[in-house]
Amino acid sequence: MYFDLSEENKAVRDAAREFAQQELLPGVIERDTTMKFPTEQVKRMGEMGFLGMMVSPEYGGGGMDTISYALAMEEISKIDNSCSVIMSVNNSLVCWGLEKMGTEEQKRKYLPKLATGEWIGSFCLSEPEAGSDATSQRTTAIDKGDHYLLNGTKNWITNGGSSSVHLVMAQSNPVAGHKGICTFIVETSWPGVVVGAKEDKLGIRSSDTHTIMYNDVIVPKENLLGPAGDGFKFAMKTLTGGRIGIASQALGIASGAYERALQYSKERMSFGKPLSNHQAIAFKLADMATEVEAARLLIHRAAWMKDQGMDFTVAASMAKLFASEVAMRQTVEAVQIHGGYGYVKEYHVERLMRDAKITQIYEGTSEVQRIVISRSVLQGQLTQPMWKV
Repeated sequence: MYFDLSEENKAVRDAAREFAQQELLPGVIERDTTMKFPTEQVKRMGEMGFLGMMVSPEYGGGGMDTISYALAMEEISKIDNSCSVIMSVNNSLVCWGLEKMGTEEQKRKYLPKLATGEWIGSFCLSEPEAGSDATSQRTTAIDKGDHYLLNGTKNWITNGGSSSVHLVMAQSNPVAGHKGICTFIVETSWPGVVVGAKEDKLGIRSSDTHTIMYNDVIVPKENLLGPAGDGFKFAMKTLTGGRIGIASQALGIASGAYERALQYSKERMSFGKPLSNHQAIAFKLADMATEVEAARLLIHRAAWMKDQGMDFTVAASMAKLFASEVAMRQTVEAVQIHGGYGYVKEYHVERLMRDAKITQIYEGTSEVQRIVISRSVLQGQLTQPMWKV
């Protein structure tokens, strides 16, 4: 196996790192404190191609591979996870879903705006009573002949207050259960679309997380995305790819916390020598470095499998599960290494600790990832047993 990055991969990583350091780091603490949406930063991300990285150049995107996307996500997430989650949803869920399932007319209408950042998209699956159990959709889309009539409520919607287009999952045939769920392309400007107040969150505080209500929204038949009844399948397939993005975000949080802890431990003097020279701290750093590298390998393997057209479902779940739990552990350790300084906003690690928690929750909780992985384990799909049981 060949573990080196291509020249394109390295160029993307370095560009994302420079952008994060020069344009995201200034003001990141203030944006987090005030919950200010990073309008100018997102605009620049669009101009630099970070919002449509994997979209075909035919539709205004970068045409890059998933590994390049994962590398960019990691670098941006070291600094500002509100920006990286905006980037993740737009790339992994909205643009990818539209390009894979959309008609040519739909792709030409929406993708150029989304890929360049002129528009931002949102992915509307979760509901007040349908979180991990995504089959329990209460939002309805009634077929009225020449259009669908959409009614319902979606919550925890990233980009909810800033998106111009939504991919909405709704039940169109309750008798068919999850096979009656459809996906619709809905524009925010349409009558009946109501955006609720912005959520006051623990982490990723400057990202737009809202409840969205759909009250008798008329959706043209041509805005059905994919075949009727394939909405649940579409959502699950899209979220599988999205998990690589969130795993990369978690990796960025972990590696960002580790890098700050390492730097601080070399500068901070304690008992006449740098903190890093104390074995207790050196061992913490050794564990952190090992876990960061292990998470990175899991993520890049899942990304490579996706690019090769292989089934990456379990690989993506493993990457997200491990990386998100590493992010939580690493940020707690980074705060501990910083001591009292780690508890104040100026040193950044407390923000990373708050940001880390959501990576264990959204786009499939850690418990859901364990369900996905355990099914494959029990079906013998991961390893070949040495003997029959």
